[in-house]
Amino acid sequence: MSDMESHRSGQDTIETPGTAKGQTIRRGGGDPGTRGRTTIADGVVEKITGMAARDVSGVHAMGSGMSRTFGAVRDRVPGGTKSGVTRGVKAEVGEKQTALDLEIVVEYGVSIADVAGDVRENVVAAVERMTGLEVVEVNIAVSDVKLPDEEDEEPEPRIR
Repeated sequence: MSDMESHRSGQDTIETPGTAKGQTIRRGGGDPGTRGRTTIADGVVEKITGMAARDVSGVHAMGSGMSRTFGAVRDRVPGGTKSGVTRGVKAEVGEKQTALDLEIVVEYGVSIADVAGDVRENVVAAVERMTGLEVVEVNIAVSDVKLPDEEDEEPEPRIR
């Protein structure tokens, strides 16, 4: 088999010193995209989930009132640990699947069932598209309703 024929047949062949004429050594083990392992951290899935949930109309904020207040303070502290994007999101990530828990605040006047359904659809689509993980469940807890005349619970910054 000539070099051209071996390339046409899709085999990667090489003749090395010490091999019999015509003997081929096969390199690699199949598709390069399947060699090795990819792991995705919980925090990565939490960020994707938080961004996708916030994109849904009718979602005012993520997390309970207390977690939002503490989160706002933590965001202002240098070296604060958890990003505001992941507030109100908990992900459990396995090798091929993930389960998500979200806590949201909805705008007054919207259908909570519709918003929750839209959040599920948007989150599942984003997480599965970006990570390749199967989303097995998206649990949503609505912790509050934002009234039109209510102020946000973010504390006033001490330094301007």
